[in-house]
Amino acid sequence: MPVIPRSSYYDKHYRQSAALIRARRPYLIKNVLTGTAIFGFAIGVYAFTIKAVAQDDFEDVHVPDAPIQPLKTPNVEHANVPASR
Repeated sequence: MPVIPRSSYYDKHYRQSAALIRARRPYLIKNVLTGTAIFGFAIGVYAFTIKAVAQDDFEDVHVPDAPIQPLKTPNVEHANVPASR
């Protein structure tokens, strides 16, 4: 019993038959044009997005300076922190 049901469009090795190739021939050009159009649209959206993001340099955004923190030395207690007992 075959695992995949056999179709009349495929031979015993599951390759396309001449009938399947003839049935698909009228749609070949339309499918290629549609695929090319979809691919072109996707690449166009990607390129536009990259170009739109790349032109923003964020010079108008103020970045605050990093807060100054005291140096931390190991094994030294600070005067303002009470020692726990």
